[in-house]
Amino acid sequence: MTDTAARLLALLSLLQSRPDWTGTELAGRLGVTTRTIRNDIDRLRELGYPVDATRGTTGGYRLGAGAKLPPLLLDDEEAIAVAVGLRAATGIAGIHESSGRALAKLEQVLPARLRPTVDALRSTVDRGPENIDTDAPDPEVDPAVLQAVAAAIRDVEWLRFDFKGDAVLVEPYRLLSWQRRWHLVARDPRSGEWGTFRVDWIEPRMPTRRRFEPQPVPGGDPTAFAMRTIAATGWNVHARLRVAAPAETVLARINPTVGVVEPVDERTSVLVTGADSLDTVAAYIGMLGMDFTVESPDELRPLLIAYAERYRRAAIGELGSR
Repeated sequence: MTDTAARLLALLSLLQSRPDWTGTELAGRLGVTTRTIRNDIDRLRELGYPVDATRGTTGGYRLGAGAKLPPLLLDDEEAIAVAVGLRAATGIAGIHESSGRALAKLEQVLPARLRPTVDALRSTVDRGPENIDTDAPDPEVDPAVLQAVAAAIRDVEWLRFDFKGDAVLVEPYRLLSWQRRWHLVARDPRSGEWGTFRVDWIEPRMPTRRRFEPQPVPGGDPTAFAMRTIAATGWNVHARLRVAAPAETVLARINPTVGVVEPVDERTSVLVTGADSLDTVAAYIGMLGMDFTVESPDELRPLLIAYAERYRRAAIGELGSR
């Protein structure tokens, strides 16, 4: 490879492909001497690329982090994967514009030989609707909120935020993305109580810069803990139902995120469940296949009557007027 510019691009691509390279490895890949590699590394530094070097028998080169994002060099398969991923992934609500800008920039510089493949995938692949389990719109999560929460988790610092009108201070432990919603697993440093918080309901305050000593999550698995507690805290509305069945029977019928089951006696239990709307609760609790009564909220009772009447008319072939 005699063209210096082409060789510099090839060298940069190698440095981006893995963390560490020896000078001998780079020279072998590019078919030049180690002296040429040293000179090319100096040229990359002059162009603003932060290339770190270590000396000695195990020394080598590593592309460091600079003040700005350097151009990324992708091979054909990587470029196609990124283009398809940006177009097909649901992503995080609230960053659709930035995803679109990133895709536009990538498609603008795609080599002509790759455009037919990307165009074919774009024109022949459809996505089915993902929000099919509720009548409520997907929540919007501000990327800045996610960044603030993630930074507090990374730095092991207390996180202070407003949550549905209340001021909250927690030890943040883990973010969980589930059903197009983001949840934070956290612990109250004063009471020691653990819980999950919907991130789209969080309004971060100023960083506390106060570190904490991490404690083990109940059960040892943050994801499993979150999935157990989302039913009780992670929905817009909640319902409390008395079910004519033992707790173990109800638990065998539901996903842990659907509800929390409390035993009452050998033949009765209480199911605390939630959703983004009472209509969704009314539609899904009939799938239990068990008799139940509503303890709360009162607004759920007339909704169940309306659903029952609609099903009755459907069963007898009577078309309702509403």
